[in-house]
Amino acid sequence: MSAFWYLTRGTGVVALILLTASVALGIANVRRVRLPGAPRFVTLGLHRTVSLLAVAFVAVHVLTAVADGYVPLTLVDAVVPFSSAYHPFWIGLGAISLDLLLAVVLTSLLRRRIGYRAWRVVHWTAYASWPVALAHTVGTGTDAGEGWMVAILAGATVLVIAAVLGRLGAHRQRRAPRGISAFSPPV
Repeated sequence: MSAFWYLTRGTGVVALILLTASVALGIANVRRVRLPGAPRFVTLGLHRTVSLLAVAFVAVHVLTAVADGYVPLTLVDAVVPFSSAYHPFWIGLGAISLDLLLAVVLTSLLRRRIGYRAWRVVHWTAYASWPVALAHTVGTGTDAGEGWMVAILAGATVLVIAAVLGRLGAHRQRRAPRGISAFSPPV
């Protein structure tokens, strides 16, 4: 096994963890959640920083997978879904996740030019990128069945589900009439 092979595995795991944190922070930011003792812009800045780190790790993950030669992958395989000769479905999911992330990055760079509404529509694709990346990890990850990796996958899933449920709960509470909890039984 080459150093590239280990680097591909490591950056893939770190990228998934960072993408999970980015999605959870994005959900928290939409809910206007603040980190304890910090103004809201700290949560936004942390979300942005973690997202950029995730993109950087994804880039290294893709480049080292192509450079390794352990499996026959090209840059085209990394960007064009289902074109790979090696595990076309699972590598294709990775390509879809990468494409969605690239769309978010590009529109974020062009946010002032394309407007907030268009940026926000494309930004929502980041939520789709996460489960696709998770499936890619399960399908192609050489360590997907290892206990430590199962714990990471389970933890990532629980974190994102908890963030979504927290967001849905907050949305219900905002929509409930005064004096009635979102969780109160109908009268």
